[in-house]
Amino acid sequence: MPSSSAGFVAVLTAAAVATIGFLAYQASATVPADLGRPQAGGSASAATSKAARDGQHPEALPAGSGTGERVVYSVDADRVWLVIRGNKVQHTFKVNPSTVDPPPGTYFVTSRSKAVTGSDGTPIEHVVRFTSVDGVAIGFSAAVDGSTPVPDPTVKTGGIRESRADGNAMWQFATVGQKIVVIR
Repeated sequence: MPSSSAGFVAVLTAAAVATIGFLAYQASATVPADLGRPQAGGSASAATSKAARDGQHPEALPAGSGTGERVVYSVDADRVWLVIRGNKVQHTFKVNPSTVDPPPGTYFVTSRSKAVTGSDGTPIEHVVRFTSVDGVAIGFSAAVDGSTPVPDPTVKTGGIRESRADGNAMWQFATVGQKIVVIR
């Protein structure tokens, strides 16, 4: 009798693996091919020019930084805004930029990793990727040791470093498919 139980478990396991494979294929087949590329359109064209800023309130959301729920990243101000419905800022924070900047435009979160080693060898967490530039993956992350060092300018990196608390806020907010608007 034990051999029939083992056979039954093997059949169930094979069926589960086949089902997971089929669902993974379906999920990958429905992802838009341009998910990690800048999008043309109203919010992207507004983002390509320098967004207006309130000089007396640098934490204020820049005008012309898109619409709807989104992450806004200013490569010139090295600042991020997590924006909820009604154009309200849920959280804003400073970041240390990577050595490779994404071009202004509208992107979408393409992948996330809870914990990995960064291209600079630093253990990082809460990685939220949204594009790549010349083969360099671009995304937000926090160093596990809490450091936010300025990257070595001679090394091409795409990690936009946040504090651990800000990285946690980004991780909670920016799931796969979340809009990311990059502005100057």
